[in-house]
Amino acid sequence: MIRGLVSVVFVCYAATGVLGFSVSSSNKDVQVKENDGVDLTCTYSADFGAEARVEWKFKDLKGSQTYVIFDGKPTAQYASRVTPYGNNLRFTKVTSIDSGVYDCEVSGKGQFGEVRVKLTVLVPPGVPLCRVPSSVTTGNEALLSCWDSVGSPPPTYKWFKDGVLLPSDPKTVAGFKNATYKLNPQNGNLEFSHTTKMDMASYYCVAENNAGRPQQCKASQMEVRDLNTGGIVAGVIIFLLLLALLGFGIWYAYKKGYIPSKPISLSICHMPGIVLRSVSTIDIILLVKLYLHFNLISFFASTEKSDKEKPKVVYQPPSVYGGGEEEDDGDFKQKSSFVV
Repeated sequence: MIRGLVSVVFVCYAATGVLGFSVSSSNKDVQVKENDGVDLTCTYSADFGAEARVEWKFKDLKGSQTYVIFDGKPTAQYASRVTPYGNNLRFTKVTSIDSGVYDCEVSGKGQFGEVRVKLTVLVPPGVPLCRVPSSVTTGNEALLSCWDSVGSPPPTYKWFKDGVLLPSDPKTVAGFKNATYKLNPQNGNLEFSHTTKMDMASYYCVAENNAGRPQQCKASQMEVRDLNTGGIVAGVIIFLLLLALLGFGIWYAYKKGYIPSKPISLSICHMPGIVLRSVSTIDIILLVKLYLHFNLISFFASTEKSDKEKPKVVYQPPSVYGGGEEEDDGDFKQKSSFVV
């Protein structure tokens, strides 16, 4: 009896319950050529009701999201090239920036559902930008890069060495088992971790996708050179020769008397306690400055001493108490209410 009740409840729930709400699309992966028109479809079950709200959102390849249809109308940036019909979207013209995912969101009767449609706008690759180093030293690393910003979907890359295709995994091909490179077909980088003379060649890259013809860059030569030990040795020898020539020049100038053979001695007056030694030109300048400073100090000291020896003249009016004689106690005493 209990088992029968559970079955009845389950059947009723399936017939009227939440599981009936669904949103779908007839084509979830759409590819279209650039500048062509395309339709993106969206259907939902009747469970959402006649007044269901339908909105479309777009997320580009960089992750930025925006509304395409909001409140039943195209947003400003899509108004000129998107026309809604029913629950669907119709693009009159697409470009590479329209590649991404579109979400059809349906809400009604307190329920929500959505379906995601991927749109890929097909654009053939352009001529890729290749960077190949012109010269590399043996044993050093080398990076060759290849990039195309036009193709959609993003192209994959192949590298050619002297016109021969380089396998993405050199260990799988007998002729390349000793190769030291790593090739990434997704970002176009060709890396040599340890260059050898065998890596010296002409290289070019090819970018391709399913939208059109492959494109290649111009071939460039990469030279692999040994470390120039001969040049280093020659540089050291030249440096030593210049050093020897400089020493000879100093000796010759000394021999001819251009450089004084005896140290310069100075005798400066008024500088007691100063012991002189052999001096250079810089020392002479410093000693002259010191001499002037010492004499200035002596001058001001003698002036101050002479000032102290002069008697001080102070005006002293006659005493109002008589006795016109002057008093001389040896020290000055104030006799009045003011001093001149």
